[in-house]
Amino acid sequence: MVITWCTILSSFGQGMQAVTAPQNIIAVQSKAVTFAPGVISTADDEWAPSFTPDGNTVYFSSGSPSICFSKRVNGQWTKPVIAPFSGHWKDTDPFVSPDGKRLFFASYRPLDGLLQSPNQKNAHIWYVDHLSGDQWSEPHHLGAPVNLEGVNNYAPAVSRSGTLYFFSPGRDPNNKGKSYYAKWLGSHYDEPKLLSLNGTAGTKDPYIAPDESYIVFASANELYISFRKGDAWLPGQKLGPQVNSGDAYSSPYISADGKTLYYSADHTHGILMIPVNIPKNIN
Repeated sequence: MVITWCTILSSFGQGMQAVTAPQNIIAVQSKAVTFAPGVISTADDEWAPSFTPDGNTVYFSSGSPSICFSKRVNGQWTKPVIAPFSGHWKDTDPFVSPDGKRLFFASYRPLDGLLQSPNQKNAHIWYVDHLSGDQWSEPHHLGAPVNLEGVNNYAPAVSRSGTLYFFSPGRDPNNKGKSYYAKWLGSHYDEPKLLSLNGTAGTKDPYIAPDESYIVFASANELYISFRKGDAWLPGQKLGPQVNSGDAYSSPYISADGKTLYYSADHTHGILMIPVNIPKNIN
């Protein structure tokens, strides 16, 4: 693979030294292809894939929307079915925790959980705990300070330490279209903090690496990557034209081995995938 590199000077605070970071983590000759065409990627539109730790089950958003899943058997993906906790209300943006024990998602479902109740006006973040096989617990609402009345939350992603990253476009009137993170304190989440990644530009759909060493996100309809340097994030670097080629892109997700980027495009039915080469550590 041919990788292009450059040196970027960063000034997060006084005394921070220049660091060498990849400008483009995608090989020049690489091309995006459709993920499991005709099975997972169909004319119904699919987005926001997330895999179990072994890579053999994928959860994703589809259609109305609902959360579906497919399993890889003998190298082939099975026909998707609706997840047992989904299908009644508008559910989207599933994310399986790095240890596979919890799945987070965004939903308009009513807080009372009654089937006859209408959808909420705003999307909130919920989670289910893994029981066994493909079975999950009843959904649990995160509550405050993550979920707030009248505020939409989408695209949850969780690191190995439990820190929650998510897109909350109207949380702060002065920072519209931004993403946030909330640290897990052992029994509850800390107050969400603004995730500063791309200057004053909006940021959405944050995918956080399990060790929080990098984050992939959407901004102005293009995909970026930002690497952590100490306690700060380096300026977001736009992924190359192999990914950002004129459409509107969203829902980035990196495979557990760090070698494949999955994402969605407005003018493409289904999910796209492309090889990547992400450094383990740039500090």
